[in-house]
Amino acid sequence: MKYLLFDLDGTLTDPYEGITKSILYALSAVGVYDDDPQKLRNCIGPPLNYSFSEIYRLPPDRVPFAIRKYRERYGEVGLFENEPLPGALEALKAFKEAGMKMAVASSKPKPFVDRIVDKFGFAPYFDAVVGSGLDGKLNTKTLVMREAMRLLDAKAGETVMIGDRKHDVLGAKECGVKCVGIETGYAEEGELAAAGADRIVKNFPELTKLLLSV
Repeated sequence: MKYLLFDLDGTLTDPYEGITKSILYALSAVGVYDDDPQKLRNCIGPPLNYSFSEIYRLPPDRVPFAIRKYRERYGEVGLFENEPLPGALEALKAFKEAGMKMAVASSKPKPFVDRIVDKFGFAPYFDAVVGSGLDGKLNTKTLVMREAMRLLDAKAGETVMIGDRKHDVLGAKECGVKCVGIETGYAEEGELAAAGADRIVKNFPELTKLLLSV
């Protein structure tokens, strides 16, 4: 594989505190009080419109407002209630030294992705950073991945997506690329396998060994 696409939340960083507190802030603003731990975990990874419409079942006319309230807190406070996952930087360095081209492909809005990538020292390793648009553009994982591949000039047969949730796997399938699921994030047990991940690894040392040995 010559091209690597990385999810951000739950794959390169652990964003639990910032995301869940911002979700609760947004729910409170629309009059919903639901702090179910599993629902909150399930919000780490998918696009916000999925979290509010499918996980919390907000009416369609309330979803845009909830997203705005989420970003109100997240953009000021939640963004850095976050930390890089063990082994992430070392793996990126190894892949870069092996000559691989890499991109972040995140459902998070790009302005937030850029700040996180810079904050945690990931920026030097990536040839492209792609996120969704605050204006609603690139609002699915598939669209984000296609844009990342375009920027890398990546061929599908030489590209692999690395992510921690089913949305990463399904997006990879729609783009015609392989997907390695990494168990560093918040997937439910069996989620990655059920979605059809080509391989599943527990952590970054396993990922490095897998991708640099083929």
